[in-house]
Formats: sequence, C-alpha cells, structure tokens
Amino acid sequence: MSENEIIEKARQAVLEYDIEMAEEAAEEAIEEGLDPVEVINEGFTKGMTEVGDLFESKKLFLPHVVAAANAMTAGVDILTPELEKSGASLGEGKGKVVICSIEGDIHSIGKDIVALMLKIAGYDVINLGRDIPCVDIVGEAKNHKPMGVATSALMTSTMVNQITVEELMKEAGLKDSTITMVGGAPVTQKWADQIGADLYSENASECVERLNAMEPKS
Repeated sequence: MSENEIIEKARQAVLEYDIEMAEEAAEEAIEEGLDPVEVINEGFTKGMTEVGDLFESKKLFLPHVVAAANAMTAGVDILTPELEKSGASLGEGKGKVVICSIEGDIHSIGKDIVALMLKIAGYDVINLGRDIPCVDIVGEAKNHKPMGVATSALMTSTMVNQITVEELMKEAGLKDSTITMVGGAPVTQKWADQIGADLYSENASECVERLNAMEPKS
C-alpha cells in the first residue's frame, strides 16, 4: 500500500470504529517505514477530529465517540514504540509541563499524544487525565511549579473552561511564571489570543516545536 492509502486506512478505521483495521494500518505504517507522527496526525487524529465534529452537530452520540477513541488508541499503541525510538530518551529535563483535558471534556487521546511527544522531546510531563476541574488544574500548577500548563478541549461547550483556567492562573499569580497552552479540535489561534493563552498548537508535533521555540517565563 502507498503512504496515502495507509494514512487513509487509519482515518477510516477511526470513522468506522474498527480496532482491527486501526491495528493493521499502524502495522503497515511500520512495515513501510512511514513517519509515525504523520500517520497519527493525518490519519488517526484527523479521523477523531471528524468524529468530534459529528458529535458536536449531534449526528453521533457519546458511545460512537468512545468507540472511535478505542480504535484510535489501538493504532496509536502500536505506533508508540516507534515514536519513542525517534527520541533519544523521555523526560530529559527541559522543564515540567502539566497537561490535561479541560473540565467537562472526557476526550483524552489527542491530549495523550501531545503528552507523549512532549516526553520524547525531553519535557517532564505531568498528565492529569481528562475532565479535570479548573481549580484542580491551577492547584497542580501551584504544586509542581511547571514551565507550562496545557489544556485540551474537543468541544465548543468545554473550551470555554479554558477562559476560567486563564483567570484562575492570573488570580494565583502564576501567569508571570507559567506558559499557558491550549489545543483541541475547536480551538484556534484567534481563541488563544482572545483568552490570553501564551501558546496554541494544532497538533502534537506543532506543540513541541512552538514550546521549544519559546523562552521559559522567569
């Protein structure tokens, strides 16, 4: 199969909730020596984004989202060792990053991919999980004193909670020392600018690139 065919197979596997197909696509990607990041971003993640859009428009329901996420996870699990091989090691001390899915959002696969890519890039990642209350996110930022706090939102109904995180970070006096990062399917650079977030990224590899290019806050 060609690269485009394998990537399309990964996307379709998510849209069809087909775990076996997702695993096959991942295995074929490895056999063909494809870039696992591209397969994840252009295949699995793109499919998951489409599922999220359908869920938002009420054309799909929560069980569909869960089934799609399970298919994506199956494929990503196979590609994860290849991702780790591409990095010298995990957590090399570039700084701590707290990451989670925002309050009200149960989706985690995209956030988990970002967390993995940050680890490969040498960051010490504290992955809080999904549906984390805004006050708890800020509480963890106080405890860990990270260089960055990243929140992911897959739905427009939950992305508004990223505003709350920004406000609570300011109230806690953490904005001067911590980079706030936002992402997720409905999130845009315009939204990040509007709420005062320091960094927006469309996908995992872009998040690493942009964070690497930023000077840590004092």
